[in-house]
Amino acid sequence: MRHNVKGYRLGRSMGHRNSMRKTMIKQLFEHEKIQTTLAKAKSIQSDAEKMITVAKNSAKGDDVEKMNARRQIASELGNASPEIVKKLFDDIAPRFANRPGGYTRLLKLGPRLGDNAEMVLLELVAE
Repeated sequence: MRHNVKGYRLGRSMGHRNSMRKTMIKQLFEHEKIQTTLAKAKSIQSDAEKMITVAKNSAKGDDVEKMNARRQIASELGNASPEIVKKLFDDIAPRFANRPGGYTRLLKLGPRLGDNAEMVLLELVAE
């Protein structure tokens, strides 16, 4: 049984998996689309959408709530990414102010030639 077992292991150790997740989410926010395998995209899609929701909801709060939200996202992405956090809060989150959810889209691209892995394009929805 799979009780309380959540997420994708992706054949990696915990540290490698966490650093890969942070890097891929940073790249998604920086370039607004990334090409990756289906399993990796599904593993980061929910985390990226939750971060966008936190950024979007912080706009309604006071200065303390805005600062706490920025610090929370910075700690999840790693503290070496202030420009990504700034782009998330100033550019990406206001774009989705009237959207209740579903900020990302998966477009299947077909199998990769080398190992036949299913490739997808994970992108932010244009609105």
